[in-house]
Amino acid sequence: MGSSFGKNINVSIFGQSHSASIGVVIDGLPAGHRIDLEKLGQFMSRRAPGRNEYSTQRSESDTPVILSGLKDGVLCGAPFAAVIKNTDAVSRDYSEVSDKPRPGHADFTAQMKYNGTQDHSGGGHFSGRLTLPLTFAGALCAQWLAREGMRFTDYYGEQSCTAGRAAFI
Repeated sequence: MGSSFGKNINVSIFGQSHSASIGVVIDGLPAGHRIDLEKLGQFMSRRAPGRNEYSTQRSESDTPVILSGLKDGVLCGAPFAAVIKNTDAVSRDYSEVSDKPRPGHADFTAQMKYNGTQDHSGGGHFSGRLTLPLTFAGALCAQWLAREGMRFTDYYGEQSCTAGRAAFI
């Protein structure tokens, strides 16, 4: 799995499902755009765990800590970096994954690609948890693109991550 993508705007995600933190670095965002952190949080809450019977019951705050890229709420031109702490990881629940890959997961693919050296806990870097930094990047880019006059909606009429994906091209 690649961890970085994009040309004009480069997005890199890092961390594993059960590591101390996961995060994102976004390089190439134009300076001068104000970011509404409250709206960013609302957008991210849409993918939070435990929202329905099909999602993980893991309880995480999913609160990003912004390390760089903003000054007084405005993009300042520096690479934007944020981390999200993992606080509810129970690694022992995944002790059998190295011998018994789970259907519908990337366990076997990771085993073949990394010869067994990958982190098995919670799917490691192949976990759905890594959608959180991608969602964060999409939400941030969607705000920037909205200020440029671009609007994206999903089936339910809510602002969509599609705006973020379009920005990476």
